[in-house]
Amino acid sequence: MITLIADTHTHTVATDHAYSTIGENTAQAARIGQKILCWTEHAPKMLGGPSSLFFAGIFDLPRYINEIMVIRGAELNIMDYEGRVDLSEKLVKQLEWVIASYHRPCIDPANVKTHTKGWIKIAENQDIHVIGHCGDPRYAFEHGPALQAFKDCGKIVEINAHSFTARPGSRENCIKIAEKCAELEIPIVVSSDAHHYLSIGDVGPALEVLEEMRFPPELILNGDYHRFLETLRRTTGQELC
Repeated sequence: MITLIADTHTHTVATDHAYSTIGENTAQAARIGQKILCWTEHAPKMLGGPSSLFFAGIFDLPRYINEIMVIRGAELNIMDYEGRVDLSEKLVKQLEWVIASYHRPCIDPANVKTHTKGWIKIAENQDIHVIGHCGDPRYAFEHGPALQAFKDCGKIVEINAHSFTARPGSRENCIKIAEKCAELEIPIVVSSDAHHYLSIGDVGPALEVLEEMRFPPELILNGDYHRFLETLRRTTGQELC
């Protein structure tokens, strides 16, 4: 049975379509026995997202809240199919956990070839760590070349449990993406994409799929504390005991 020690994609009231505070989110993480929470607010071009000032000031908060290690990150919005995102390079370099995602308010879907090109451009950005909810069928892409680029560029692929209900068709796509990740030995994280504290760690449907397909547990980074800590040491540049 897969258990997770970290939720790697979470939002707070800093975004106006999320409904809990960082205190509430970390308290819930502690209640369910997790150790780490990645705080990944929507970047500014998302409707209701916080300004760049928010991300510049996020490091004023303590590392531990409610005894949960808080990793200060962002969910960047992909703004075009040439790899442009909505925070400055200088600011992105300071963040500790950077997800990049396609969102309808920020970029209209195009076609499979264009989406594939866009993901490859994102993969080439060394400051982006995680490929966000790429199972969304509205942004269907060629798995072979894009996932090879993710591997070659050292990216982590997110299996987003929220997509299973919020983005119809994502479950089937996530299975295919996970199969390719297993084949290419690409590490993944499983996340809730929580917009309310009761959703922290709520990834059951995604874990069920991975267990059914016997996905290699050693490739699930947030399934093991020490494995994930080593990943965070790389992304944060800190020892993080």
